[in-house]
Amino acid sequence: MSENRLTEIDLNEDMIAAAAESKAWPFEEARKLVKRYEKSGYPERILFETGYGPSGLPHIGTFGEVARTSMVRHAFRVLTRDAAPTKILCFSDDMDGLRKVPDNVPNREMMETWLGKPLSRVPDPFSDDGVSFGAANNARLRAFLDRFGFDYEFASATDYYTSGRFDEALMRMLAVYDEVMAIILPTLGEERRATYSPFLPICPRTGVVLQVPMIARNPEAGTVTYVDPETGEEVETAVTGGKVKCQWKADWALRWFALGVDYEMAGKDLIDSVTLSSKVCRALGGPPPEGFNYELFLDENGQKISKSKGNGLTIDDWLTYASEESLALYMFQKPKTAKKLYFDVIPKAVDEYFTFLSAYGRQDWRTRLNNPVWHMHDGNPPAIDNPVPFAMLLNLVSASNAENSDVLWGYITRYAPGVTAENHPQLAQLVGYAIRYFHDFVKPTKVFRPADDVEQAALRGIDEKLAGLASDADGQVIQNAILDVARAIERYQDASKKGPDGGVGVSGSFFQMLYQVLLGQERGPRFGSFVALYGIDETRALVQKALAGELAAA
Repeated sequence: MSENRLTEIDLNEDMIAAAAESKAWPFEEARKLVKRYEKSGYPERILFETGYGPSGLPHIGTFGEVARTSMVRHAFRVLTRDAAPTKILCFSDDMDGLRKVPDNVPNREMMETWLGKPLSRVPDPFSDDGVSFGAANNARLRAFLDRFGFDYEFASATDYYTSGRFDEALMRMLAVYDEVMAIILPTLGEERRATYSPFLPICPRTGVVLQVPMIARNPEAGTVTYVDPETGEEVETAVTGGKVKCQWKADWALRWFALGVDYEMAGKDLIDSVTLSSKVCRALGGPPPEGFNYELFLDENGQKISKSKGNGLTIDDWLTYASEESLALYMFQKPKTAKKLYFDVIPKAVDEYFTFLSAYGRQDWRTRLNNPVWHMHDGNPPAIDNPVPFAMLLNLVSASNAENSDVLWGYITRYAPGVTAENHPQLAQLVGYAIRYFHDFVKPTKVFRPADDVEQAALRGIDEKLAGLASDADGQVIQNAILDVARAIERYQDASKKGPDGGVGVSGSFFQMLYQVLLGQERGPRFGSFVALYGIDETRALVQKALAGELAAA
């Protein structure tokens, strides 16, 4: 998903016309930036920023923010015909003090001794190579982003503060100190107001990031004075050169002002913080960035995912069982709707990606620009033929108890002659994902139930129908044959649905029964297509095992 300069192919006239009218959310967001500069003209550079706090291991929410920002950036470039250079800055607040030890790290007792100190000085609990926890988490994040091919520049708060890149903005913060305090103090409780300052001195004695009030300020000298909470000594320190950092809401505004950030999105839980930081940014003398607030990701229990708790999926979790593209699709869809982020959502995301991808080539530009794959692949989605859906592979693993890919490829090549791992590398990748996903999440929860008398009669009817079909019958022929069995059984007749001859249709409970009795699962893909892939003889053998009670007994 990396970007270089847009080409003439990227900017064909039909696409430009469709982009001007597109209601896809990245275009809606990009229009905010177009409006921002429609009168003044574009500056030398449009800066998109994403923020990351390395107080815990990177999670999918962080990836999602970079992915979504990249999509907005590409939409902006298309709308403006690449009129101004753009950049994404991924900023890590690694100078923040360690407030608590994350729940999902080792060596917790060691980390307790570093509470309050900048994350860029806290040792990494995962290794003893001298790298800080902040630097190690920064490296983990960059590895994830690089794997996805994002075009971004990484920035460390520690580097920016200590190198002097924020010095001018810090002096400005000191000059408008009273105005900043007037903005922030009314939002705080009485106890917090008594100790609040936008500046957090780094104690020269202990290295701790101090949350203490300022008792004196000298804007001309660029210093503040505070009382050391342990010794009672008055300490005067410069606000420049990394001697202080800012409280995070003030820090956010400082960053926007110092760097000239044009766009930054944030989670819905930060709406009030965005409002406050925007006011501080204006007090400093700069405009706050454009942006929008996305909904939060939740774990399977509906709780907000957290770096420190380690709940919800990690990026590594997702990529163990599915592709990068499926994760990018999940990030594109409905960003303003809260979504649970746990293992059950993966198979659907995988198959939806290939569904959108296969439809792209048949669509006009108006429809293409609403297709997620256009945004995920910077306007150039690949041409990939995937003959076997992921959900089907999962059921194939389930029925065959496959332990390795060779078993699955035996079924696949019979179902789709000429399809091999070499000429369909994406399918080969899916085969590996399916085996891992099945054994880790499906197999432990499989519960076969015995068939009752009516269901046994249906299974015998299916066996007879399958016996009369050619071994190479396609999925539709098989599906129709199985439906013929169901239509004759009163339990499975559904008057709200119509059969092919206008008669009564078939209830979905019929196919649910098949998956429960034959595969030990609640649901699955189109059953006729599954039989075509698995094999008619193999399916008949499975039916016989169910009739004999072997599956439920096992």
